[in-house]
Amino acid sequence: MIFSNETLNSLIAFRKYLHKYPELSKKEHRTAKEIKKMLLNYPPDKIIEGIGGTGLAAVYNGRSPGETVLCRADMDALPIQEVNQFEHKSVHPGVGHKCGHDGHTTILCGLAVSLYEKRPASGRVVLLFQPAEETGEGAKMVLEDPKYKEIQPDYVFAFHNLPGFETSSVVTREGGFAAASKGMTIKLFGKTSHAANPELGISPALAVAEIIQGLSEISSSKKGYQDFKLITVVHTRLGEIAFGTTPGYAEVRATLRSFRNDDMELLTSRVVKLVEQTVDKYGLTESIEWQEEFPATHNSKAAADVVKTVATENSLCVEAPDETFRWSEDFGYFTMNYPGAMFGIGAGITHPSLHNPNYDFPDEIISTGVTMFNGIVTKILG
Repeated sequence: MIFSNETLNSLIAFRKYLHKYPELSKKEHRTAKEIKKMLLNYPPDKIIEGIGGTGLAAVYNGRSPGETVLCRADMDALPIQEVNQFEHKSVHPGVGHKCGHDGHTTILCGLAVSLYEKRPASGRVVLLFQPAEETGEGAKMVLEDPKYKEIQPDYVFAFHNLPGFETSSVVTREGGFAAASKGMTIKLFGKTSHAANPELGISPALAVAEIIQGLSEISSSKKGYQDFKLITVVHTRLGEIAFGTTPGYAEVRATLRSFRNDDMELLTSRVVKLVEQTVDKYGLTESIEWQEEFPATHNSKAAADVVKTVATENSLCVEAPDETFRWSEDFGYFTMNYPGAMFGIGAGITHPSLHNPNYDFPDEIISTGVTMFNGIVTKILG
């Protein structure tokens, strides 16, 4: 084990505390305060507070100048009601750590313990506790924050716990790791009328049907795309529930998903063209809004090789998925700008899935996570 049982127990207690007091994206004020308090037990050379809003970064310098390795953990919770009844269950109704970010944060604090006790030979390590991953905003907010100029890493690494994989196995692959995705809201504006005289209004009903059909056709077409892509219609709304009124307003919401950023650009342009052509056909006007935009997370070969080597040297089982995961991660904003990798650590074959009301982070993989991050840092910085 990379640290004592006493330290591990304190980390587990810290993880359960975070789980009990979860906070939603961009509201992680108490979480950031508790992280800082924990870090001060193993003082870094510098703490950068308020980065990207509620985030913070801890800097541990090596014994001589060199490159900078950034290790990132997300720290926001989800708007999901917890159904577990254990002692550390969420005290906030409708909010819960159902993705394991409490565990991710704890593992980075465990890396702080290791770095405090033994600094790298060269360079520096930045531990980034990032807000708002669940909404796809946090990484971008951090990168655009003027405070980020103090960091400017040479390499970036992050991990996610993965139910469905053997406990403490390391999941990694070169190239695409997590998909790009974005939410699309199409608003259609027509004109209401009495239901007895629909010809006096402009109903978006047929346009809604045509757009949904068109989205399905775009999703199934392979022409021009390099890899997997998908459109999922997630919500529609047409007028109000009023039998005497012809609707004058409608919404269609869909999620666009692809394994490659260039495919996402093509997918987006074709969807926008479909909407524009349809509203022209039916005499409507429209607005299109985009939410929760995640770029694809792409692992560089060198960084993925480091992850694999560290796992192998620590006798951890290495699994390489055949294709990119369909879920998204805003760590893609980092891998678009720096060489790096995201990897997974198995949470257990039968462990409850992510975003499930009865999910809880498996504390038995805390030491695995710290071992992996510490090995990556050592491999690069010595």
